[in-house]
Amino acid sequence: MKSTIIDILKAVGAVLTDDHFVYTSGKHGSVYINKDALYPHTEETSRVGEMFAQKFKDTDIDVVAGPALGGIILSQWTAYHLSLLKGKKVLGVYTEKTPEKNQVFTRGYDRLVKGKNVLVIEDLTTTGGSVRKVVDSVKAAGGNVVAVCVMVNRDPVGVTTEVVGGPFSALGVLKAEAFEEADCPLCQKGIPINTSVGHGKKYLEAKAKA
Repeated sequence: MKSTIIDILKAVGAVLTDDHFVYTSGKHGSVYINKDALYPHTEETSRVGEMFAQKFKDTDIDVVAGPALGGIILSQWTAYHLSLLKGKKVLGVYTEKTPEKNQVFTRGYDRLVKGKNVLVIEDLTTTGGSVRKVVDSVKAAGGNVVAVCVMVNRDPVGVTTEVVGGPFSALGVLKAEAFEEADCPLCQKGIPINTSVGHGKKYLEAKAKA
């Protein structure tokens, strides 16, 4: 495939820069990948799934697992393309967030990963925390995590195999420095927080109640 993952994301308007964003992790930064801008474009989303599948076509995989919500779509497309490439049925399943913010299998999906070789995928990673929770749930269900891959890794230094708990790689890297609120230079400069994408709106609402 000629296009890189970053090319695809830019083409659908998913890469935003030079603004003040609040990430899922609660940290702040100036670069944001609005993954939700990708998913309405089924052809491009299919191509991303194909990129995952091509990367792991020679790996023994029975099931692809990802975290809700974006991971549902990516796990489906990746499993679809892996099934075509391998000539066998590869399942696509997902975990769901609990009130305690863990990622767990519901709907009986834990039975589908037990004793199976599982590829864990995620759309973006800033700290690696979300994908690690999926890895832990796969292992708890008796699955074998053969690889972990994200669409875009925003911290190639900090997010590693050791951090996510399985052999880790990414389709692409887009470095996005993330700051704790107290250390955020954007906050210090008084740059308004973007409330259209990311967690800026929730952050400001919570701050107003504090």
